[in-house]
Amino acid sequence: MAAEDDCLLCAKQRGEGAFVCPVIYADDLVVVTHRATGSLGYAFIETTRHVPYVHQLTDAEAAAVGRIRSRVAAALAVELPVEHVFTMVVGTGVAHFHEHVFVRHVGTPPDLPWDAPWAGAPTGDIDSLVDRLRDRLVG
Repeated sequence: MAAEDDCLLCAKQRGEGAFVCPVIYADDLVVVTHRATGSLGYAFIETTRHVPYVHQLTDAEAAAVGRIRSRVAAALAVELPVEHVFTMVVGTGVAHFHEHVFVRHVGTPPDLPWDAPWAGAPTGDIDSLVDRLRDRLVG
Protein backbone atom coordinates (compact mmCIF):
# COMPACT_ATOMS: atom_id res chain seq x y z
CA MET A 1 0.00 0.00 0.00
CA ALA A 2 1.45 3.39 -0.98
CA ALA A 3 1.85 6.15 1.60
CA GLU A 4 -0.79 8.14 -0.25
CA ASP A 5 -3.35 5.42 0.49
CA ASP A 6 -3.00 6.03 4.24
CA CYS A 7 -2.58 9.80 4.07
CA LEU A 8 -5.36 11.89 5.60
CA LEU A 9 -4.64 14.82 3.26
CA CYS A 10 -4.53 12.66 0.14
CA ALA A 11 -7.93 11.29 1.26
CA LYS A 12 -9.16 14.85 1.85
CA GLN A 13 -8.18 15.78 -1.70
CA ARG A 14 -10.17 12.78 -2.97
CA GLY A 15 -13.19 14.09 -1.01
CA GLU A 16 -12.93 11.40 1.66
CA GLY A 17 -12.48 11.43 5.42
CA ALA A 18 -12.84 13.74 8.38
CA PHE A 19 -10.58 16.49 6.99
CA VAL A 20 -12.76 17.31 3.95
CA CYS A 21 -13.51 21.03 3.84
CA PRO A 22 -14.51 23.65 1.28
CA VAL A 23 -12.07 24.10 -1.61
CA ILE A 24 -11.06 27.69 -2.32
CA TYR A 25 -8.54 26.99 -5.09
CA ALA A 26 -6.94 24.01 -6.80
CA ASP A 27 -4.51 23.47 -9.63
CA ASP A 28 -2.03 20.75 -10.61
CA LEU A 29 0.37 21.62 -7.77
CA VAL A 30 -1.61 22.97 -4.81
CA VAL A 31 -5.02 22.85 -3.15
CA VAL A 32 -6.32 25.57 -0.82
CA THR A 33 -9.19 24.84 1.57
CA HIS A 34 -10.92 26.64 4.42
CA ARG A 35 -11.38 24.90 7.75
CA ALA A 36 -14.94 23.58 7.79
CA THR A 37 -15.83 24.75 11.31
CA GLY A 38 -14.88 27.47 13.75
CA SER A 39 -14.03 31.08 13.09
CA LEU A 40 -13.72 32.56 9.64
CA GLY A 41 -10.28 32.98 8.12
CA TYR A 42 -8.38 29.71 8.56
CA ALA A 43 -7.08 28.20 5.32
CA PHE A 44 -4.75 25.35 4.44
CA ILE A 45 -2.41 25.11 1.46
CA GLU A 46 -1.46 21.56 0.51
CA THR A 47 0.57 20.10 -2.29
CA THR A 48 -1.37 17.81 -4.59
CA ARG A 49 1.63 15.47 -4.67
CA HIS A 50 2.12 13.41 -1.54
CA VAL A 51 5.33 14.81 -0.11
CA PRO A 52 5.93 15.18 3.64
CA TYR A 53 8.20 18.17 4.13
CA VAL A 54 9.02 21.59 2.71
CA HIS A 55 12.58 20.58 1.83
CA GLN A 56 11.16 17.87 -0.45
CA LEU A 57 9.11 20.22 -2.61
CA THR A 58 10.13 20.64 -6.22
CA ASP A 59 11.02 24.15 -7.34
CA ALA A 60 7.66 24.36 -9.12
CA GLU A 61 5.76 23.26 -6.01
CA ALA A 62 7.66 25.69 -3.79
CA ALA A 63 6.95 28.55 -6.20
CA ALA A 64 3.26 27.60 -6.40
CA VAL A 65 2.98 27.47 -2.60
CA GLY A 66 4.66 30.87 -2.28
CA ARG A 67 2.44 32.51 -4.88
CA ILE A 68 -0.79 31.13 -3.51
CA ARG A 69 0.23 31.90 0.08
CA SER A 70 0.57 35.59 -0.75
CA ARG A 71 -2.68 35.62 -2.68
CA VAL A 72 -4.64 33.81 0.05
CA ALA A 73 -3.26 36.13 2.74
CA ALA A 74 -4.19 39.19 0.68
CA ALA A 75 -7.68 37.84 -0.04
CA LEU A 76 -8.31 37.10 3.64
CA ALA A 77 -7.14 40.61 4.57
CA VAL A 78 -9.62 42.13 2.11
CA GLU A 79 -12.58 39.91 2.96
CA LEU A 80 -12.29 39.98 6.76
CA PRO A 81 -11.50 42.67 9.32
CA VAL A 82 -8.04 41.46 10.35
CA GLU A 83 -5.08 42.84 12.24
CA HIS A 84 -2.78 40.58 10.23
CA VAL A 85 -2.44 37.16 8.64
CA PHE A 86 -0.19 34.42 9.99
CA THR A 87 1.32 31.50 8.08
CA MET A 88 2.89 28.44 9.59
CA VAL A 89 4.37 25.13 8.52
CA VAL A 90 4.91 22.60 11.30
CA GLY A 91 4.67 19.16 9.70
CA THR A 92 4.50 17.00 12.81
CA GLY A 93 0.85 15.91 12.70
CA VAL A 94 0.34 14.72 9.13
CA ALA A 95 3.21 13.73 6.85
CA HIS A 96 1.90 15.56 3.77
CA PHE A 97 3.11 19.12 3.14
CA HIS A 98 0.57 21.68 4.29
CA GLU A 99 0.77 25.28 5.39
CA HIS A 100 -1.67 27.01 7.71
CA VAL A 101 -2.80 30.52 6.72
CA PHE A 102 -4.94 32.17 9.38
CA VAL A 103 -5.98 35.61 10.54
CA ARG A 104 -5.85 37.56 13.76
CA HIS A 105 -9.20 39.31 13.82
CA VAL A 106 -9.61 42.96 14.64
CA GLY A 107 -10.61 43.22 18.30
CA THR A 108 -8.65 40.19 19.45
CA PRO A 109 -7.50 40.95 23.00
CA PRO A 110 -3.86 42.09 22.78
CA ASP A 111 -2.76 39.75 25.58
CA LEU A 112 -4.20 36.68 23.82
CA PRO A 113 -1.34 34.55 22.46
CA TRP A 114 -1.14 34.23 18.67
CA ASP A 115 -2.21 30.58 18.73
CA ALA A 116 -4.99 30.79 21.32
CA PRO A 117 -8.60 30.54 20.18
CA TRP A 118 -10.72 33.62 20.78
CA ALA A 119 -14.39 33.14 21.66
CA GLY A 120 -15.17 36.54 20.11
CA ALA A 121 -13.76 35.66 16.69
CA PRO A 122 -16.25 36.09 13.85
CA THR A 123 -18.14 33.04 12.74
CA GLY A 124 -20.62 32.83 9.93
CA ASP A 125 -21.24 31.44 6.50
CA ILE A 126 -17.99 29.70 5.58
CA ASP A 127 -19.31 28.78 2.14
CA SER A 128 -20.02 32.44 1.36
CA LEU A 129 -16.50 33.42 2.44
CA VAL A 130 -15.04 30.58 0.37
CA ASP A 131 -16.96 31.83 -2.69
CA ARG A 132 -15.59 35.36 -2.20
CA LEU A 133 -12.06 34.08 -1.67
CA ARG A 134 -12.35 31.84 -4.73
CA ASP A 135 -13.46 34.82 -6.82
CA ARG A 136 -10.40 36.77 -5.66
CA LEU A 137 -7.98 33.91 -6.41
CA VAL A 138 -9.45 32.74 -9.69
CA GLY A 139 -10.90 35.96 -11.07
